Amino acid sequence: MNAAKNPYQVEERKTTILVVDDEAALLEVLDAYLRDEGFVVLRATDGRAAVDLALAERPDLVLLDLNLPVLSGLEAFREIRAQLDVPVIMLTARGAEVDRVVGLELGADDYVSKPYSPREVVARVKTVLRRVASAPEAGSAPRRTPHDMRRIGEITIDLTAHEVTRDGTPIKLTPTEYRLLCIFADHPGQVFTRDHLIELISSDGGEVFDRTLDRHIANLRAKIEVDPQRPRYVLTVYGSGYKLAELP
Repeated sequence: MNAAKNPYQVEERKTTILVVDDEAALLEVLDAYLRDEGFVVLRATDGRAAVDLALAERPDLVLLDLNLPVLSGLEAFREIRAQLDVPVIMLTARGAEVDRVVGLELGADDYVSKPYSPREVVARVKTVLRRVASAPEAGSAPRRTPHDMRRIGEITIDLTAHEVTRDGTPIKLTPTEYRLLCIFADHPGQVFTRDHLIELISSDGGEVFDRTLDRHIANLRAKIEVDPQRPRYVLTVYGSGYKLAELP
């Protein structure tokens, strides 16, 4: 009987993760946790070394700190993505909201704020790799980018056309509802605090306030959920905020 296939393998080899951080202690911890999960780990401590190593070794995923010497994390991200179609998870300092939003708008696949749990980082790595593995094979369509499609159960988001459908039937969303849905769709399973959601939406020029966020969420649920009173997609995490359910 054939052994079960490792879902994190790429082309029958161990998956390689490039970890970029100028804090030696954090680098050591992430290296250890990732190796314990069977990943091959490459390490860099500045942005220029990260770009050079990424282009030379072509890793399967990059964990990229934004606060780097020599070349900033955002600049390193731009150079890597200009030449490689590789998923990138950004590591950001707490409060670095502007850099985080810019990174997501540039097309980062996810971000994790410091201080973080190494187990959370590993979980995010696995989630992004699963997402990439489930995309169409090369030759049929490119890997999902910020400019194509997102799917949440029966819901499809066409980011190019700014259209949302359920089983082919159009769903009319307001700009704020659409932005909320896109934020959730990009980070299934991640809990967003109410303040964080307000900051992300406001960074796009929206006017969302604490007293109105819950109403936007309720309106979004009314449009995408079969039973808004028992939501399947956008879930409330009591005492924390909201998240998108990770559907099988």
